[in-house]
Amino acid sequence: MDNRKPLILVTNDDGYQAKGIVSLTEAMRNLGEVIVFAPDAHRSGMSSALTTGTPLRARLLKREENLTVYVCNGTPADCVKLAMNEFVERKPDLLVAGINHGSNAGISVIYSGTMGAAIEGCIFDVPSIGFSLCDFMPDADFSFTMELAGKIASKVIEEGLPKGICLNVNVPVGALKGVKVTTQTQGKWVNEYHRSKDGAGRDVFWMTGNFENWEKENDNS
Repeated sequence: MDNRKPLILVTNDDGYQAKGIVSLTEAMRNLGEVIVFAPDAHRSGMSSALTTGTPLRARLLKREENLTVYVCNGTPADCVKLAMNEFVERKPDLLVAGINHGSNAGISVIYSGTMGAAIEGCIFDVPSIGFSLCDFMPDADFSFTMELAGKIASKVIEEGLPKGICLNVNVPVGALKGVKVTTQTQGKWVNEYHRSKDGAGRDVFWMTGNFENWEKENDNS
């Protein structure tokens, strides 16, 4: 019988110093042994991108009881792939990514580095969850999402997930009525770029955009 604590791999796409991953790491420490393997800087919108042609580097940032933290110069998916191949000594019982600073709904799941990391974990047959807080404000409060992440993670560690399935958890701002499994909403981003000029008068393009929901308001997506 294996009496070791559950091994939990933690990553994100906002970088290792982001408030979301600090909160998520703290929540996971209550559940088992934690290895954080996170990007050294902001890597949002990286989807499942992998680094080729240039070397990856990882450095040990911290090691204490039940917590080891590595920082990597790669994408979120790089972090998962490198950790699984070279740094973890046994297969994790769970992979969690986030807590993303902003929602990951609809087509954004395809672009998301947070979900790219969760999908990479799924490829390694590790139960994987991406967590996002639907609040883009700099002073966003992650405390409730942190608490909820702990509860959901605990349940997944205990019961597992179907093979080939990962979870995308979006936590709205304000009082919750409960937790519900839904489908991804249908929609896309429109008016995605703002054109302006640089100092030399050349055109430059800033990504902005608005999400256009194609579905009627309902409780199932």
